[in-house]
Parts: sequence; structure tokens; C-alpha cells
Amino acid sequence: MGTQVGRSFSKYFENWMNELEELLKLLVIVPRETSCVKDQESLVNKMTAHHKDYYRAKWAAAHEDILAFFTPMWLSPLEIAYLWVTGWKPSMAFRLVGAALSELSEEQLKNIDGLRVKIRGEEEKVEREMERQQVAIGDRKMVELARMKSSDNDGLVELALKGLMMSLERVMKMADCVRLKTLKGLLEILSPKQCVDFLAAISTLQIQMRKWGEKRLRLSEN
Repeated sequence: MGTQVGRSFSKYFENWMNELEELLKLLVIVPRETSCVKDQESLVNKMTAHHKDYYRAKWAAAHEDILAFFTPMWLSPLEIAYLWVTGWKPSMAFRLVGAALSELSEEQLKNIDGLRVKIRGEEEKVEREMERQQVAIGDRKMVELARMKSSDNDGLVELALKGLMMSLERVMKMADCVRLKTLKGLLEILSPKQCVDFLAAISTLQIQMRKWGEKRLRLSEN
């Protein structure tokens, strides 16, 4: 089942999640004393590098088969239900910050609120662009192509579909860039200890969502 790209990325994603679990263990046990700030920063750098590697792999695979990321075979139905343009919704990170961190200064709260407003604006841009692409499928020219006999216009249909795939890839990258900008922005505002706690919270949520989804899938199959 699935395309070659989908199967290949499924293996990558499984390994990536396993590595995320290992990093989470380190996040949970890392000493919290002020004298260990360098250790905390080192671990935060490892975690951010891990996420950047995911997006590099994702973009390379999506260039070969963008539709695989809009119908990801490596995720459970539960995980797919919470997707926002092929990934997590950036505004969710701000709710996690509020839930995971209790000792935020007034300046931090002000900066986080300012970042939240900016990110929400960028989310809306992505959503408008995604809506525009969905509307484009019902465009008069596309409808006319759909009515034509494929044998008469294979070239035109292929060209139109190629254009749609390129547009979807662009929207996906727009959304991913907002996700990366959110992480970067929050990590710059938080202290090393807070960064560790925040990354532990967001990693725990992703891992638990996956485990819940897989468990529910197994139950539905029995």
C-alpha cells in the first residue's frame, strides 16, 4: 500500500520518532541547576537539529510526491485528524507554553503575546492560500479539462496536474516555515531551562498522540 515515497518516508519517520523518544528521556532527566545551563543549551540544540533534519527529509520527499504528505500512510487516523496543512498547527505551541511553564516574566509574556499575533497572521495567510488551491481545482479550465477525453488531451491534463502539485508543495513549505518560525521564536524568548521544559512538553504530546492513535487503530482492527 502507498507509493514508494510514502513507504520510504514511513521508515524514516519511524526512526525519527524513536530518536525523538530517546531525546525526550534526556530532556526529562537533564539536571535543572543553573550550573548546568550549558548542558541544557546543548540538549536544546540537539532537539532543534532533530526537527530541522525532519523538515529537510520531508521537503526532499515531498518534491517527489507531495500527495503522500496530504494522505500520510505513516500516521494513524487520530494523528491525521489533528493535522494542519501536513503538520502541527503553530498556535498549538503557545497553548503548550502556557500549560508547561508557570514562571514566565512580564517581559516574556509580552514577547510571547507579540509572537502569537504574528504567527496567527501567518497561519491565516497559509489557510487563505490553501483555500485558493482548493478553489482552483473547481476552476472553469480544470473542469473543462476533466470533461475532455484523456486520450485527446493527456499533455494538457498532465501539465495542469503538475501545476497543482507544485502549488500544494509551496503551501506545505509555507506552513512548515511558520512551524519552524514558531519554534525558533519561542526558544529565543525562553530561558535554557524553560526551553527544555517546553520541548519536553511538545515532544511528549507528539509521542503520546502517536501511541494513542496506534492503540485505537489496533482496537478497531480486532
